[in-house]
Amino acid sequence: MRLPSALALALVVLALSTAAPGAEDPAAALSLIRPKPARTAKDFQVATPDKAQLRLADFKGKVVFLNFWATWCEPCREEMPAMERLYQKYRDRGLVVLAISADTEGASVVAPFVKKYKLTFLIGLDPRMNVSSLYGVWAVPSTYIIDKQGKRILFANGPREWDSQAAHALFESLLQ
Repeated sequence: MRLPSALALALVVLALSTAAPGAEDPAAALSLIRPKPARTAKDFQVATPDKAQLRLADFKGKVVFLNFWATWCEPCREEMPAMERLYQKYRDRGLVVLAISADTEGASVVAPFVKKYKLTFLIGLDPRMNVSSLYGVWAVPSTYIIDKQGKRILFANGPREWDSQAAHALFESLLQ
């Protein structure tokens, strides 16, 4: 009689350890880092390819997806379409996608890239890498997720599947 009980217990443990994918923390599923403690995002100002000015402080009260990238970066190019789809899905709910280009050539290379990839989210230029330095970015792509209170709550170094089920679950929870 001990064997059936042990087998039943093993099956229960197995069932619990393979819970539905939605039960997993979406940030963990995306291999995002949670800085402890979450720190206030440092304000900055950047020009856009069309010479407008953007300040991070202008987006207070919104969730900000702050991505650092470059046109020459293959993983950056690969994740851009997923970022665009994420933006299209959540922009009306308060998601701001702000992609900061580290290209030293500035708008002359960024504007054609934006057009080619049909990007509609915000693009900032950081040719001297001032903002990248402010945020301690040492590789692209790098992404910070900033909550509605202006805290840097999540970080990704390297590309991610930004339109995956885990990413959607993450942004659904952040935008509530």
